[in-house]
Amino acid sequence: MGVDPTRASVARVYDAFLLGKDNYEIDREVLHRVQQAAPEAQDLAFENRGFLVRACRFLASQTGITQFLDLGSGLPTAENTHQVVQRINPETKVVYVDNDPVVLAHGRALLEKNENTHFVAEDIFEPQRILENEVVRQHIDFTKPLVLLQMGTLHQFNGPKERPAEIMREYVDALPSGSFVALSHFFDPEDEDSATARKMEDFFLHSPMGCGTFRTRTEIEALFPGLEMVPPGVVLCADWWPDGPRLKALNVAQRTIAGGVGRKP
Repeated sequence: MGVDPTRASVARVYDAFLLGKDNYEIDREVLHRVQQAAPEAQDLAFENRGFLVRACRFLASQTGITQFLDLGSGLPTAENTHQVVQRINPETKVVYVDNDPVVLAHGRALLEKNENTHFVAEDIFEPQRILENEVVRQHIDFTKPLVLLQMGTLHQFNGPKERPAEIMREYVDALPSGSFVALSHFFDPEDEDSATARKMEDFFLHSPMGCGTFRTRTEIEALFPGLEMVPPGVVLCADWWPDGPRLKALNVAQRTIAGGVGRKP
């Protein structure tokens, strides 16, 4: 499976949003199109990354869990999941799952010297394939609590609108009691920002990437089936346990990505 520079890649588009260097003109075109709807569109990616870091820091330091399954990990940037959690406990195991060839090449090179971190090439939208994967099973013990991450992934699903909730139910059913799910998603706040959210969605869907669905709070909450939400529940990523007081107002992009963390009873 080679790299096609004429087709946009979700991972490379995300890299472009984060001002990375591992992307092509076709990927930057997606960014430029979405910026027509919201000039601050890059903040979708920055808020998602900030939420990932804070959620992982919380889960690693407060739950005692030492195994993380990161679905759709994307290209390595600063403060990846393994860096955040292994800083707190170096023995924590992290398995990344992604099927983008650029991600796999970068990820494997990055992790060659890290015996507690591994990469799996699979489609995260096929839960049974992930749950039965040999590498996943080798490094993740499903008899003990684990953390499942779906950070900025399910809005990239290109298919029936109800399928992401079904996908999450399959994953959650496989998790042992005491496990946690952390998830972020493009968000339609159903207020004066809805028009911009839907405009960004339209640009994503009709861009070379071809995916990028915005869901309402109720629809995002449905992605945590049967889970006990860690307060404050599903909120804007920027509002999930921020690192300090807010001194300036959020822009529309920051107001249109939400996330939450839930625990399986």
